[in-house]
Amino acid sequence: MVDPVSVALKFAFLAILYLFLLWISRNALKDLRRTSVTTSPPYAPYAGGAPGDATGIQSASSQGGAPDGMADPRLVVERAPGHVPGMEYEVGEGAVMGRGDQAEIRLEDPFASSRHARLVRQGAAIVLEDLGSTNGTYLNEELLSGPQPLHPGDRVRIGDSEFTYLDR
Repeated sequence: MVDPVSVALKFAFLAILYLFLLWISRNALKDLRRTSVTTSPPYAPYAGGAPGDATGIQSASSQGGAPDGMADPRLVVERAPGHVPGMEYEVGEGAVMGRGDQAEIRLEDPFASSRHARLVRQGAAIVLEDLGSTNGTYLNEELLSGPQPLHPGDRVRIGDSEFTYLDR
């Protein structure tokens, strides 16, 4: 004779297993949809780069001021998987940081979400905002709890990737 409690436990286990698989597939599809759309970046690459260089990446030794006397905000790579320390990313009007194809600052970091954090110009300031990432964004080793303005020398950390903000 079959015990009804053991049958109920088997069905409960199967239900939980199917819900877990459904959750994984839903998140995977959502992530794929988010990264499959291609858009043009909302920032202009650094004008001082080599002709045809659309990456916005410059070495730390490159010189050049901002056009029209405006601030020239950029992130300098301190350490990041797949990046050379000293590389610079021009922030311009803003940029998205993450692992996905839509990110202007691509991170090859397993702890980064596809759209992890966003840098947005608000007036004369650049504001850092976490985009609901799983592992969080750190500003000066403190977990970001809301949009925060960046100041020269601030350190931005996403997983094992760390950047210094410069505004020259």
